[in-house]
Amino acid sequence: MPQELRSMLLRAALDAAERGWPVFPLRPGDKRPALHGETRCPHTGPCRAGHVKWEERATTDPERIRRAWSAGPFNIGLATGPAGLLVVDLDKPKSNTDAPDGATTFQALCERTGQPAPTTRTIRTASGGTHLYFTAPAAARLHNTAGALAPLVDTRAWGGYVVAAGSHVNGARYETCGPTLLNPLPDWLRTLLIPPHPRTRTTTTTAAVPLRRGSASSYAAAALRNEEAAVASAPEGQRNAAVVRATRALGRLVASGDLDRAVVEAAISRGAEAAGQKPHEYRSAITSALNWSIQQNSGTRKTA
Repeated sequence: MPQELRSMLLRAALDAAERGWPVFPLRPGDKRPALHGETRCPHTGPCRAGHVKWEERATTDPERIRRAWSAGPFNIGLATGPAGLLVVDLDKPKSNTDAPDGATTFQALCERTGQPAPTTRTIRTASGGTHLYFTAPAAARLHNTAGALAPLVDTRAWGGYVVAAGSHVNGARYETCGPTLLNPLPDWLRTLLIPPHPRTRTTTTTAAVPLRRGSASSYAAAALRNEEAAVASAPEGQRNAAVVRATRALGRLVASGDLDRAVVEAAISRGAEAAGQKPHEYRSAITSALNWSIQQNSGTRKTA
């Protein structure tokens, strides 16, 4: 069975490469890259002149792919930016909540904007979510977003990757379902994805983010937006430090009463996920950094 699985994964990786989509190995049965990170770079082989990230190491070369997958039953990472793709990820909520899933919130977005739900190549994920593959616009270099369009709706483009069809996670398979034809990203979605994103703008208004005291509110809103963007754009190897730095900076505004703690946690979480981090990689860092910052700045709270 291991050899059969390895052969299936190799075939799926080669299929993606034949479409012109650069791939790289993910850990067996997992969604994380099998390649070393910057902090553990041996500076040998392809990294002898400096660390080469997974986005640069992704390839469509059949021989390189065969060599890589000969070492084990690796899942398949598809580097969306170099592939010329933008993938809309419609996720499932946590099992202990009755929140609507990404497919529902995305449909609501389509209805609000008066647009039909787009049809394109569709992949069912191992968790039961959906990936919608689109050809990325040539005129705009789009990057990852997390919740910018709607709750539980993320996008992957430059700086991101998706787990490709054929991969297995927790005993479930990523597989094509529904439409198979790849279509261009609709103009209305492209417009919404060009920064600043509509959802980001909404979260920095008084209606969505509890801000206080006039000019202080404007400063807090700008700080929140800037720190989220800084986390989202942090390079590999510096992402955890960026989370801690941004959270501590915003923690001062929580201590002063200019921002609510939950708002800061949500913004930094969005930024971390847009950078490609998983919840277990950033949650404890956010909590500890906020606790530290609030304690250090506990004498700064203002009175009305």
